[in-house]
Amino acid sequence: MKIVVCDPVSPKGVAMLQEQSAFEVVVLDQRLGEDELIATVPDAAAFVVRSETKITRKVIESCPNLKVVGRAGVGVDNVDVEAATQRGVVVMNTPGGNTISTAELAFSLMISLARKIPDAVASMRAGKWDRKKLKGSELNGKTLGILG
Repeated sequence: MKIVVCDPVSPKGVAMLQEQSAFEVVVLDQRLGEDELIATVPDAAAFVVRSETKITRKVIESCPNLKVVGRAGVGVDNVDVEAATQRGVVVMNTPGGNTISTAELAFSLMISLARKIPDAVASMRAGKWDRKKLKGSELNGKTLGILG
């Protein structure tokens, strides 16, 4: 079974696939467009993609061995799910794969806003430093509410 890794993914994940003797794993070193992808790996049984590579109807119909498209990420908007379904190709994603990273980023952005870090960076880049305008809120003793 030929598995084609189209976009950069975790080396650990690629290694796990390569450890399976039933798999021939092809890791593309550059992102390919639709026609290039078809010409390069028409015998692919599986594609592993992130958000850059588009798995279109043409790609799906041009790969007769295709069985599965795995999207390393939340959505599948770069995969023609309707065409895949019509051909019996399974489309899957990893919706919880980046939950912790996303939460950490959200909290770090909230803290940076409370401390006026973006304003301070812009001020420094402009060659200014107005300390009184850049005094943020101390977070000690504060309650943070999250809606949504």
